[in-house]
Amino acid sequence: METAKILKYIKGAASFSEVKEVEHWINSSQKNLNEFNRLKAEYIASTFDETLNAADTDSAFNVYKKNTSKKAFSTSSFAKYAAILIIALGTGFSYYIYNKEVPVEIATPKDAIILELENGETKIIEEGASFLLADDKGDAFGEQDGNTLKYNSKSSKVDKLVYNTLTVPYGKRFDIVLSDNTKVTLNAGTSLKYPVKFLKGKKREVFINGEAFFDVAEDKKHPFVVNAKDVNVRVLGTKFNVSSYPEDLNAETVLVEGSVSLYKEEVYEPAKATLLTPGHLASMNKEDKAISIEKVDVSLYTSWISGTVSFKHELFKNIVKKLERQYDVVIECNNNQLNETFFTASFDNVSIDYILQTFESNFNIQYTTTKTTNNKTTITIN
Repeated sequence: METAKILKYIKGAASFSEVKEVEHWINSSQKNLNEFNRLKAEYIASTFDETLNAADTDSAFNVYKKNTSKKAFSTSSFAKYAAILIIALGTGFSYYIYNKEVPVEIATPKDAIILELENGETKIIEEGASFLLADDKGDAFGEQDGNTLKYNSKSSKVDKLVYNTLTVPYGKRFDIVLSDNTKVTLNAGTSLKYPVKFLKGKKREVFINGEAFFDVAEDKKHPFVVNAKDVNVRVLGTKFNVSSYPEDLNAETVLVEGSVSLYKEEVYEPAKATLLTPGHLASMNKEDKAISIEKVDVSLYTSWISGTVSFKHELFKNIVKKLERQYDVVIECNNNQLNETFFTASFDNVSIDYILQTFESNFNIQYTTTKTTNNKTTITIN
């Protein structure tokens, strides 16, 4: 293993693939673990030495002298050595601390799928992998099977609401099967907070920031509630899509089958709820909380599940947001006329370059692509 790559990992500058590679190397042998700990200690010591070398003992003494009365120390040389001694003791103490086996905080790669447990511990979810989810006592309550997290209520001994939060970055999607067998597909740039196990006599409630498609397992005794911050969606068993990204002006719910009720209050009151029927979109304005309903082609709102980018009579500036999430890129459009133009199109599992080239050849736009220092792709449209 290259030393440079290990140091990138220690500094928190490694990519997701590099993190996986280094962690696999560390766990493969005790020798590798010892080597990692040695490099980690050397890195910490070197960063501390750089800080120490920048210190000036004479300057430190001058500051020390200004803040010390002459009556307390009549001999200036003694005071100077005392100041130097304080610095030296500080150095020795710090050296002792930094050479002990202490954990190094590794920055989480921005392109990683992250699972946060109830106790605050985070795990990087490697796509396509398999592992068991277990509590502090070693009791398994779920597993990762490929690109799906599956929670099992039967094997879980959880007797209180314990939450996990799954966060999916831009450019990726991921599936969850909740303990009641409800299936959820998370779109790019989405986080979902949910109980490890739904409890008898309690409503089934999850919290979303972003977009997800829900296929809710039917349970008439336990309503399923999706809390999208600005609006709540209450169902018994159905299929629907919820989109509520922070940067969007509206929170949208599209019903595929079954029925759902939308309400803004913390407590559900049937008389105040808005009923949605299949094939319709409910859009709630986040500012005035007004809800509008219209009949739509639901495939336009659910095609993202299979990797398709679809839009119908949509402003280009809104299309840009979808492309940024889907492909994990930054798009800067300096063409105001283009931003306010409506487009209808569908792209089935193609690259971002293909989409932009289509716009370029049909609508006379020009764009350039650059890579930033953190390997992020920035697309500028003129």
